[in-house]
Amino acid sequence: MNETPISDDHPRPRRGGKPVEGKPVIDRAFALLSAFGSDHRAQSLAELAQRSGIPRSSALRLARALVEVGALERLGDGRFVVGLRLLEIASLAPRGHGLRSVAMPFMEDLFHVTRQHVLLAVRDQGEALLVERLSALDASPVHYRVGGRLPLTSTGVGLVLLAFAPSRVQDQAIATYEPEHGPDDVRTPADLRRLLAEVRRGDYAFGRQSRPWPLSTAAAPLRNEDGVVAALSVVAPSTGFTDAGYGPAVRATARAISRQLLADGPRMHRFQTNPREYSTGHRLLSPMDHDKTPS
Repeated sequence: MNETPISDDHPRPRRGGKPVEGKPVIDRAFALLSAFGSDHRAQSLAELAQRSGIPRSSALRLARALVEVGALERLGDGRFVVGLRLLEIASLAPRGHGLRSVAMPFMEDLFHVTRQHVLLAVRDQGEALLVERLSALDASPVHYRVGGRLPLTSTGVGLVLLAFAPSRVQDQAIATYEPEHGPDDVRTPADLRRLLAEVRRGDYAFGRQSRPWPLSTAAAPLRNEDGVVAALSVVAPSTGFTDAGYGPAVRATARAISRQLLADGPRMHRFQTNPREYSTGHRLLSPMDHDKTPS
């Protein structure tokens, strides 16, 4: 699978033709915040204005206001960085921190078994958003980060999330599918449609990619009382990667997390007040559990 993320090096294009100055202040504030990326963590006022498309005078007013509320911080050299207040607010998102708190004990067990990349992602419209990643120091090189975005059509977690997405999301992804960025054996939109149907039937995705280097992935859905809410995967070099070797561990771990999500459903609102409550008390899966875990 192509585990290359969607680049956040360039701000996303603005929708519609309305000039930035005519937009509500909240839209302009988010445009300014969206100018930050993995390769642009600290920016001068000129860089913020250029990357956000906001005139410099307006960008300065917005940046100062965001500094006052803690959404941005200003370094000694005058550059701006994302503030801790945003981290504080983001930690309250149940699809992010709450989900991660439930999944982490099981992900850690899967990581110790595989010693490869273990990913947890949710769908955000037409993309996958990486919630957590565990990686060994000697694992294969990959280009993604927690909080980064991944394509739905060319990653293991993405294919699982797409397979269970609303039909309009699937139709859009299929219509715009680019085979050069997809799995090796998915060359046409029709191939992608068939693959998504197989993922739904098997409740599981397995795939390989040879670009930019040989990688394989095994992925499975996570469910709560509302249905599929996330996807879990292992990504590793294709050499020695087999469905029989990784598939049972991924599926068993996904089922274990899903059972915990279902059990915690009535108490999900308590994530915000005591997230560590859900990080303790779980019996972790061992390699011997993989064939014992009921579906």
